[in-house]
Amino acid sequence: MMTKPLDIERADALLAYLRSSGHIRFDEEPAICVLAGGVSNRTVLVERPEVGEAWVVKQALPKLRVAVDWFSDPERIHREALGLRWLSELAPPGTITPLVFEDRDNHLLAMEAVPQPHENWKTMLLGGRLENDHVEQFGRLLGTVHHGGYERREETEPAFRDRSFFESLRLEPYYGYTAEQVPDAADFLHALIEETRARRDTLVHGDYSPKNVLVREGTLVLLDHEVIHFGDPAFDLGFSLTHFLSKAHHLPEKRSAFAEATLLHWSTYREEVGDLLWTQDLEERAVRHTLGCLLARVAGRSPLEYLDERELARQREAVLALLPYPPESVAELAEAFVGRL
Repeated sequence: MMTKPLDIERADALLAYLRSSGHIRFDEEPAICVLAGGVSNRTVLVERPEVGEAWVVKQALPKLRVAVDWFSDPERIHREALGLRWLSELAPPGTITPLVFEDRDNHLLAMEAVPQPHENWKTMLLGGRLENDHVEQFGRLLGTVHHGGYERREETEPAFRDRSFFESLRLEPYYGYTAEQVPDAADFLHALIEETRARRDTLVHGDYSPKNVLVREGTLVLLDHEVIHFGDPAFDLGFSLTHFLSKAHHLPEKRSAFAEATLLHWSTYREEVGDLLWTQDLEERAVRHTLGCLLARVAGRSPLEYLDERELARQREAVLALLPYPPESVAELAEAFVGRL
């Protein structure tokens, strides 16, 4: 008789698993709560008041919860576990949740939960609560990871050499799929894909977004590391800058503030990486990735849910107008993009 695969969103199944695997005592009754918003994983909060601990348990899904078919190997959860181990060494103290355990048979991991009270940074930003200190932390955290990944590249490159999850969760759904949907951008996006594949510079998070950040007592805590790899740091820059510019689009009353945050994020990052990684070419590549991601987030497999149909169309038009002659600097990009809104 075949054993039914473990589904951690079923509280009874998860409780039985935690007891039988020895992660909790047989007489323990933790509080179990499914966390909403998981696209690529099942995510559950396990609170253990008797021992004063709380975990987030994540289990990778083979098919992502989006409107179009999008598949990725559940083995990627173990890439996230590897990322947690490395980032805990490279990132500033308190910005990474410690790994508790990893289970390869069930494609899951558990990490320490960020204590309450905390808030999701994306939710704060969409509410217009934009603070320069948070933006600076965001830029500094990314710069620290890229800087450390480069300094320790003899270790990080072999550990994160495989980029199959980055291909299936980023390059194909963001750039490849968008090229099919927007033929006018196909040449630009295909060139961007090849350029990205050719670069192996440092450790790249691959999902560096405000939705993956919690704010706890003023400190940013970074989550979701399943596409971490050794590659092009400009992708992280473009992916993250896209969120400031898209919110500048969505929130006209905060447009100038988000445009300024775009520049602050970039300048803080540049200061953190210093001459070790920064070149004019890096900035130009970051601009190209920002344009690619701005378009992908309105025409790719994972469109920004807060943009309405009119905003989706306007962002698409603004990006297409810039593709023939892309700006050479982040400042020029922010001015040109916002100017077309």
